Amino acid sequence: MNYLIFILSLLAFTPKTKPTLYLIGDSTVKAGQGKGENDMWGWGSVIGQHFDSTKIDIENYAIGGRSSRTFLTDGRWEPILKKMQKGDFLIIQFGHNDDWAINDTIRARGTIKGIGLDSVEIDNLITKKHEVVYSFGWYMSKYVNEAKAKGVEVFVCSQVPFNKFENGKVKRQEEYYPKWAKQVAENTKAHFIDLHELSAFYYDKLGFDETKKQYFTPKDNVHTNLAGAKLNAENVAIGIKNTKKSKLRKSLK
Repeated sequence: MNYLIFILSLLAFTPKTKPTLYLIGDSTVKAGQGKGENDMWGWGSVIGQHFDSTKIDIENYAIGGRSSRTFLTDGRWEPILKKMQKGDFLIIQFGHNDDWAINDTIRARGTIKGIGLDSVEIDNLITKKHEVVYSFGWYMSKYVNEAKAKGVEVFVCSQVPFNKFENGKVKRQEEYYPKWAKQVAENTKAHFIDLHELSAFYYDKLGFDETKKQYFTPKDNVHTNLAGAKLNAENVAIGIKNTKKSKLRKSLK
C-alpha cells in the first residue's frame, strides 16, 4: 500500500512531457459538446487535425452563449488559468455574444463596446447580483495578461465572419470586434490572427448563397457546419504558421 502511494505521489509531481494548447471562446469555437449536434461545428473541435499530437495536447474550453464577460463571471476562467504552465499556449476568440444587452432578463452578457477603461455598475437582472461591467477590450486584456504572466504564449483571434453580406461582400464594420481584437493583441503584445478576414476572403468569392450552402447550417447564418469549421480551423493554422516568433508553429503538422 505504501509503495502504491509512493508511485502515485511521483506521478503527481511528474512534469508534463508536452505543452497544452488551451482554447476559450463561444459556440463558433465549440458548438454544443463539440460533436456536431444539429450539424453545428466550431473550429476548435477540428483544429487538432493541423497539429502533431505527439508534440502538443489540445483542450477546448469554449462554450456556447458566452461573451468575453460571462466566460469570466461564470467562473470558467480561473480553473483554466490554474492549470496553465509555462510553455503552454492559449487562443482566445470572443465577440459574437459581446454584442448584446449589458443587462436584460434574457442573456445579460453584453460588454461595453471598444477597448476603453470605462465601466458601468448594474444589478444583474438574471444573477440578481451587483456587477461592474467593463469593455470588450478590458476582458480580453485580462485573459491575455494573466496567461502571459504564467509564461503562456497567447493568440487573439478576430471573430469568425458570419454569412452576412453587403454590396456583394461579407459585411465589415470599421468599429467592431475584429478591430478591437487586433488592438487588444497590439496593446498586450499577444499574437494576432485575423480569422475574420482570412475566412471572409473565401466567402467573398462565393457570395451569400454558395457560402450558405457550403459552410453554414440551415439553422442560421452564424454557426458553421463541418466544412465551415474546417475552413476556419485551417485559417487559424495558417495564422499560427505565419506568426514567425511563435513557438506554437513547431507543433503544426
